[in-house]
Amino acid sequence: MNLRQVLKEKREELFQIVFETKTPAGKAFDVVLLIAIILSILVVMLESMSWLENEYSSTFYTLEWGFTILFTIEYGLRLWLVKDTKAYATSFFGIIDLLAILPSYLALVLGGVESLIVVRSLRLLRIFRIFKLAEYWKQGQFILRALRSSQEKLLIFILFVFLLEIILGTFMYAVESPYNPQFSSIPVSIYWSIVTLTTVGYGDIVPVTTLGKTVASAIMLLGYAIIAVPTGIVASEFVATNRDDSVNTRACPNCSREGHVPEADFCKFCGAELLPLDED
Repeated sequence: MNLRQVLKEKREELFQIVFETKTPAGKAFDVVLLIAIILSILVVMLESMSWLENEYSSTFYTLEWGFTILFTIEYGLRLWLVKDTKAYATSFFGIIDLLAILPSYLALVLGGVESLIVVRSLRLLRIFRIFKLAEYWKQGQFILRALRSSQEKLLIFILFVFLLEIILGTFMYAVESPYNPQFSSIPVSIYWSIVTLTTVGYGDIVPVTTLGKTVASAIMLLGYAIIAVPTGIVASEFVATNRDDSVNTRACPNCSREGHVPEADFCKFCGAELLPLDED
């Protein structure tokens, strides 16, 4: 076996670790990655609290760049492993992976964008792959089938709402904090977004900028749509027929896209040959 063949096999093994979840190594990689994402989000939130930032600013700075370097290496590794780099870079997760590291580098030349690093929370959507819930993601409008039989989907719906609250709260913090002391930190802003999105409206925190008020109005209207979602989901369960969606999270080594049937030998999106997957 020549060196080229050995390198090809090693690259295929590494691809299955980074992109697949059925192997123990692949699942372990994604679990570690999710933990790193959660910790990096926590660091950004804690850093927005002035009394913590003043005392541990150097620690936060070191941790933030440590996570950024880690995610940069991971993003570069994914680009190197796939054959069609453009397909991965322009895919949903490819764009999210890029957005997860971009704010840190932009912060070197543009002040005030560091808080947008919390967009890394979108990468938590990879949890669908780890726990083999890809079929729920595929049919996003039916996140929940029934409360009695699909408690997992209820948790997924809550996760989506939680991610939305984080993004909206962080955005309002960036918009309002320079002019409005009520938005004193990201957690406080997230609290405001929860109160607003659920249409509770305590009124203890109020936006004062034109952009903030515009966003708040949009969040209020969005809240009504979110409240209606569970009702529609439960109603659809009564009329939905049982389906056996046999697609899985097997990734194509060329374009990195998923959603192939277990017996597939070629990618249904680009036609490239799929790698045999060792599930031991």
